[in-house]
Amino acid sequence: MKSFKLIVHQSSFSSEDLIINLKDYPGLKEKDIIEIYHPENDYPRLLLQVTKVDAPGRGRDTISVEQSIATTFQLRTFADVYVNVVNVADVALDSVELTFKDQYLGRSEMWRLKNHLVSTCVYLNKKIEYCGGAVRCQVYEMWSQGDRVACGVITEDTKIVFRSSTSMVYLFIQMSSEMWDFDIHGDLYFEKAVNGFLADLFTKWKKNGSNHEVTIVLFSRTFYKAKTLEEFPQHMKECLQKDYRGRFYEDFYRVAVQNERYEDWSNVLLQLRRLFTDYQKIVLQYHERPNMEIPTAINSTAAQGNFLEVLNMSLNVFEKHYLDRCFDRTGQLSVVITPGVGVFEVDRELTNVTKQRIIDNGVGSDLVCVGEQPLHAVPLLKFHNKDSNLNSIDDYSMPHWINLSFYSTNKKVAYSNFIPRIKLPPRKSQEPLKKMYEDESKGKLIKEDDYMHNSIFDYDAYDAQVFQLPPAHSTCVQRVARTKKTSVAGLEGISRRSPPASSIHHRKMSDPDIHHSLGSDILSSSKHGVSEVGSDATDSPISINRLSPRSSVSNKPVIRTGRALINPFDPSHVTVKLTSNRRRWTHIFPKGPTGVLIQQHHYQARPAGEPASRPDEHRSENNISKENGSTINNNNHPVYQVDGNVMGRKRMISTSGALSILGTALSTPSTTNNASLALLWGATGEQEWTPALTTANRAIGVDWKSLTIPACLPITTDYFPDKRSLQNDYLVSDYNLLPDDVNADFAKNRAIYKEPLTTMEVFKELVSQRLAQGFQLIVGVNDSEVLESHCPSRVAPPSCQPAHAAKRYLLSIGRIFHKLTLVGSTITVTRYRPRHPYPPFNIHYRYRFHAPNHDTYEVSWVSFTTEKLENYNWNYMDHYICTRGDTDFALVEVGSQYPLKYWRFRTLLLPLINPATKTILEDESTHCDIYPTPTRQDLDHLTEGFLKMTESYFNKVKRPNKQRGGVSSSPFRERVGSTRLPDRPRLRIEAIAAAKTVLERSQSQSGECDDTYDDGVIEPKLKANATLLEVVDRMRHPSLGVGFLQQTVSLPSHTFVSIYAIHWLQANMENMTYEKATSCMERLLRDKMICHASGDTLKRYIVGYYMYHILPQKKDKELTDYVKPLGDLQSFENEWMEVEVLGPRSPLLTSETGAIDISGNSTATDDSGMPAFLCDNIDPNYMHMENDDLPLYKNTHLDIDVNNKSDRIEWGHARYQATFRPDQAYEMCIQWAIASGNIVAELIIGWARKAPSCRLQMVPIPADPLALPFTEKSDPLRGPIYVPLNEEPLLRGKTALFEGFPEDTWLERLFLFQEAIVGRFGFIKCTVESTSHAAGVGDHLYVHVTGNMFILIPTTVKSEQKGLKAKPVNKPLNSSRYPVHEAAPSPHEGYITRHVSGKNKDDYDNSRRMGFLWSWNHMISKKWKWSQTPATGDESFQMRMLRDFKHFCANHEQRLSQFWDQCWEVREKAKGIKCF
Repeated sequence: MKSFKLIVHQSSFSSEDLIINLKDYPGLKEKDIIEIYHPENDYPRLLLQVTKVDAPGRGRDTISVEQSIATTFQLRTFADVYVNVVNVADVALDSVELTFKDQYLGRSEMWRLKNHLVSTCVYLNKKIEYCGGAVRCQVYEMWSQGDRVACGVITEDTKIVFRSSTSMVYLFIQMSSEMWDFDIHGDLYFEKAVNGFLADLFTKWKKNGSNHEVTIVLFSRTFYKAKTLEEFPQHMKECLQKDYRGRFYEDFYRVAVQNERYEDWSNVLLQLRRLFTDYQKIVLQYHERPNMEIPTAINSTAAQGNFLEVLNMSLNVFEKHYLDRCFDRTGQLSVVITPGVGVFEVDRELTNVTKQRIIDNGVGSDLVCVGEQPLHAVPLLKFHNKDSNLNSIDDYSMPHWINLSFYSTNKKVAYSNFIPRIKLPPRKSQEPLKKMYEDESKGKLIKEDDYMHNSIFDYDAYDAQVFQLPPAHSTCVQRVARTKKTSVAGLEGISRRSPPASSIHHRKMSDPDIHHSLGSDILSSSKHGVSEVGSDATDSPISINRLSPRSSVSNKPVIRTGRALINPFDPSHVTVKLTSNRRRWTHIFPKGPTGVLIQQHHYQARPAGEPASRPDEHRSENNISKENGSTINNNNHPVYQVDGNVMGRKRMISTSGALSILGTALSTPSTTNNASLALLWGATGEQEWTPALTTANRAIGVDWKSLTIPACLPITTDYFPDKRSLQNDYLVSDYNLLPDDVNADFAKNRAIYKEPLTTMEVFKELVSQRLAQGFQLIVGVNDSEVLESHCPSRVAPPSCQPAHAAKRYLLSIGRIFHKLTLVGSTITVTRYRPRHPYPPFNIHYRYRFHAPNHDTYEVSWVSFTTEKLENYNWNYMDHYICTRGDTDFALVEVGSQYPLKYWRFRTLLLPLINPATKTILEDESTHCDIYPTPTRQDLDHLTEGFLKMTESYFNKVKRPNKQRGGVSSSPFRERVGSTRLPDRPRLRIEAIAAAKTVLERSQSQSGECDDTYDDGVIEPKLKANATLLEVVDRMRHPSLGVGFLQQTVSLPSHTFVSIYAIHWLQANMENMTYEKATSCMERLLRDKMICHASGDTLKRYIVGYYMYHILPQKKDKELTDYVKPLGDLQSFENEWMEVEVLGPRSPLLTSETGAIDISGNSTATDDSGMPAFLCDNIDPNYMHMENDDLPLYKNTHLDIDVNNKSDRIEWGHARYQATFRPDQAYEMCIQWAIASGNIVAELIIGWARKAPSCRLQMVPIPADPLALPFTEKSDPLRGPIYVPLNEEPLLRGKTALFEGFPEDTWLERLFLFQEAIVGRFGFIKCTVESTSHAAGVGDHLYVHVTGNMFILIPTTVKSEQKGLKAKPVNKPLNSSRYPVHEAAPSPHEGYITRHVSGKNKDDYDNSRRMGFLWSWNHMISKKWKWSQTPATGDESFQMRMLRDFKHFCANHEQRLSQFWDQCWEVREKAKGIKCF
């Protein structure tokens, strides 16, 4: 210990926290941890690590500390401090909480960050940066030895908890009947929920700076008093569901707020109060129609509501977190706010599904009750009792996967501080009761004299036993057994009238993790093995005996169902076998002073040190297992019981010979993570439920921390099954990976050499990828135990004998365990899968929901399914990692039997600026249908911008400076493309003709252009009859040549871009037209003078951003510097992005190819601007050509980490459209598995910032833009808005809109008419994969130029055409996800049909429904708002567009009629001129 003078420094002076001179403290070395404190003060001592060792520059014996730290720890400048080197073990932290905000932090990054932090020193509020500042977080809280501390050292064993201030939060408010009741203070429970709880929550968010993306949904269940379906009118039947008691019901969801982030939430509270006023009325009277009887509707109570369905709705969204990866949030939380008390009646199967999904997906689920806390343990799920049998047992479960909070207001009642805990039941009249007594068969009461007397059961003893507090958590089987007068095996034996045991088994799922405390030892018969009984899936089957005791009298021993008789009023004696699920979240809880994990919002009234009532009992085996002569198969798990109140002492009770697990002898009780039992109640399984928890003044409070900064699923856990369990309950398989060998093979075949990953890198990456997909690292498990548990089945390196060099990781998710071992250069992956996996589930659910901007509660449906995690193809994924994403192991989702999970982010490139958008933003009064049709020049600029974007940013191609030409100096100022209106762009007769329209240049223009080929041209242009050799020589000319790309590893010498070569020819050769240029290049290709840059001779000459190179000719012997191409097309395409450029598509037929004007001077018909839907020569296939013309997608490898920030090799892939059309949006999807989210985000945002310089903007789009219920994995709480098109005023006495035109063109014309309308509103065509249906169903998707919204025009396909058309050749594989029905309408039409329900369902006429589906682009967040695109993401602009579009379609102010008339006028004018 030594005394120093303290000075402080700013972070600008030095980035180090501490500067100390080694000379001043002999023996001090770098990486030492020192404590610094004022001798006279009692504040927490500051710990810092010695990193930089030089003098602070203020004389001897001074140390300098960064200013903010000194302030936090109240260290005074220039005062004396003691400095002391401390032993790391003394200041090691048990757990650290880090918070982060506005970023996406994947689980793999969390693990790598944790490893980065090991053996560093942290203090309160310390800011931590990682990956070159791409990952930023801050220390929030630290625990050491049971207490919160202000600083400490992170060691290998420290648990790191990540909490996110920007999560995706779903708040579900249960609008059950109790919401309209009053609490003891006279407030409605709704007021307590919204004005109380939500107001408090939002205040806490603001104070903490949380910025969550929130969705708020009001939900309820309506029961109908009806016996049969016939009592319902037709319009009600489509959404009715029937419950297990035969009651009819419907579930309603009202989405109040969808994916919003607000600074100020007070308006939302106001909106919720408004919704509340008529919520019940609207929902209960929703189906009423004049002059129609409908069954009475009743709002359900909280207990009977749709609680689990709601959780599953949010899980359907959370499960797809990797599809629409948002880069500015992490974490998922569903909060259900209920006026109930935490008891729900649920379906057993749905509980199993919900539990498995919540745990596997690592989603936080919180339940906030605003009702009064009951006197028993909650949350409590009561299973639907599907037995009509009188004596069937009610089964309960206490889910540990729901974090429970009770919200109470701080109001005081003047006259009393008593809080009533039980609601009085409503007053009943006497009649029903009398009736019940009389009619025994209906009631469950049985007349006493039937059995009370001659019973062979000692009732008083029985009652005394059941509710007696047993000594120190012992259990009651043996004692009850002694008082019985018969040899009945269990407490609630099954009566003769109840179903045979086997049927009970079938109702449960098989699961080896059997739950039993000593109170529920299972007497297994030979017929039902242990693995058949009980189940982890239902947490803990608990049952309360509702049967009359006579049922337990029987002559033969009865098979127990493995359910304990549990009293929810005193669950603290019940323990359940520990499972991986039970421990999945435990590492987010800190250890309390007793060494037991604690939940900080549970207040314990009793002092913790108080001992439990009786001393430990180590009973011998005899009095348990020899009872009745039957053996108890305890599955050989020793039973530890954890008593939270006795200073962390664990007792061990050995049963049937099993003595210890994990090598811990009885004498040394290990920490909780080795105990094989957990308490039944509570999230930690270690904190006891006691009545004191409830009667304390504050009781279970609200877990504000979890609701404000929700924890991410911890990356570590501590449960690994023991040896016996592994042998009995798991299937084992393993495979070896030798990265060096694999990569040696691949390197031979690889055209482009990439540094392969080393074996160690691969090993770490395998762990990293498993973590990213939801696995957790298992820590604190004894090595020898695991190594013995399995020797690989084939001759593998001897991983059975722990080799010293071996590195080993254990991981688990659900009941799947992986062991990764590295010995030498061999990685062995051992997988343990459950022998009896859960059966797959698919629960179909129909409901009504009302999203923002909708008018009605629409019918929708969804499936809840559990993922079969054991089927995931890890072997494939591991090879993908090993080979650095080689093309042999592509990331595939659809094609493979077991889809891989990988992250993706979809973007569209759209035109940057549209003057119309600006006008709408500036002038409140303008209409929104003022978007002009883009001119030829606009389209040229877009093409030019796209080529620049592809070259400079996507491909990052360089051009040598000495060359002028090519892109760098000749932006095509000469106009390229077509001046025709996009209403009538041309049909692609063949690729050339259409591309020609875009790119042709007339001679007249080529002379005027002011680029390099101008005045400075010394040599004359090439003659029109020049030979090919002359052309090639001129192309090579250093100053006049075509402009080559810089030669790189994968590009040969003399590489040029196909589209620029065409421009060059047109500028450098006499009377060269677009066609001639193309055919000239094709001749060069044919004569082997040029070739595709990959060296593939079969590739045709494609105009666009395609790369070709000049081949050396025989006479060019002097070309010594010639670099050969790769010679491998696949590798080349994996490196470079190549896109074909085409012209706009036209809905009109052209009379012959010559009709495409080459001069660029358009004919009169064009100027007449006649709308396509009134032209006579419509191409009958235009509407359905979407299918033939679907852009093929291509994939290429992406270097993600462009700024070298990461501490590992990262890569990804781009999936992009193979063709670019200037009048359509261009889609590109970025995919990755081995990359840090933040680094991917930097790459994409970098592109997005550069796009405006290319006159483009890049916006993110969702994987499923319309979220229709029949697209797989669609978001159940999102749906398109239906905007009907009012054609009435346009008919004017005609029977059909296009009467007078051939009838077979009507559908086509209607579609073109709708397309013209969306064009006026600024929508452009966008062909994205998810909207492509089966061949024959063409739905057309459009996106607004600002990227804010989508419109879909549903189309019907004429069935006779469907038969004729062969399946299109170039469709993306597997894009037809929907079966082809014989009926032709698209699924969207059916959806619309239901949308229109309104009040006039019955007079609905199918032929007359037309309209649009409108949906928002919810992927645009603040990050995507640039100054150049002010409208993108602007909410008021979006609402205005929708309002105006609806008005236009409804013909407000005659706008639709006027548009129609204008179009006809144009047609009349043009009538004289023949249009083609």
